[in-house]
Amino acid sequence: MKFIYSFAWRKDEYELSRLEMRTFFNFHVEGNVLLSERKIEPSRSPFMRLRLDIWYEATTLQELVAFASTIELKEKTFKISCLNTSDAGIEPKIARPIRNEYMKEIGLAIPAEPNLDEPDVEFGLVVYEDKFYFGELVHGESIWLKHMQKPEMYSTALSTRDARALVNIAAPFPDGLRIIDPCCGIGTVLVEAMSMGIPIEGRDINKRVVWGSQINLRHFGYEPNVQIGPIEEASAGYDVAIIDMPYNLFTHASSDLQQSIIMHARRIAKRVVIVTIEPMDDKIAIAGLSIVDRAIVQKGNFKREMVVCE
Repeated sequence: MKFIYSFAWRKDEYELSRLEMRTFFNFHVEGNVLLSERKIEPSRSPFMRLRLDIWYEATTLQELVAFASTIELKEKTFKISCLNTSDAGIEPKIARPIRNEYMKEIGLAIPAEPNLDEPDVEFGLVVYEDKFYFGELVHGESIWLKHMQKPEMYSTALSTRDARALVNIAAPFPDGLRIIDPCCGIGTVLVEAMSMGIPIEGRDINKRVVWGSQINLRHFGYEPNVQIGPIEEASAGYDVAIIDMPYNLFTHASSDLQQSIIMHARRIAKRVVIVTIEPMDDKIAIAGLSIVDRAIVQKGNFKREMVVCE
């Protein structure tokens, strides 16, 4: 099966959204529409608006109408949405009268009862690269918005959107993986991972931030798996380590400590994703890691770099 995805991002999120896109799909597009055979749950990504599970693709509307007449929904009701709109973000935009005509012709052909308010099945129609794509529509849910207000917060912590993308970049296909955030701070990354059903362990050398992360995790209904202690004490055997280099008021890493953190990240994990406000290429090379991808993450005038290493 093929899938069409629609994306949205802010100007300063472009690089990050493309890094996440490449991690999920092994390529990225410059625009906001992507066609792939890979199935991703849209609620995982802060940039993914929706997914169209393609049931049929046609070169003409008449061909699609003929297919619609064969759909069997039994007692289920349906609704059709044409997604070539400003809201859905899919190019080319199609004028409302034409969209309505498309939906009317297809809807009349489907041998089932329509329900525009609470349908059992929502179909989507996309006109893309001179083809008509039709299938079931899956909307993304902005789950990270619920995590913006925490009992414990730092002004320099990653935003929930950035943290969610970071988890996806570190572990796009997390089944069976052991993942650790050994400098977890107040647990922003831990909350986003757990909200996606991704098991993750946390630790931090600072007692105060560990307590804060435990409070935040419990606040959102997650059992905290967070230990007090430096990365040096972490055992090996992880598949992924997520390192947001300490630089806040409570914990600041010297150059030597940064090198030690990266060295130990390589020791304990096969894949390491580093978030830093300072250049780390030399330290990464000294640790024996190779940079496979990267992106700038910006929050106002404050810039971080996200570096993917293996």
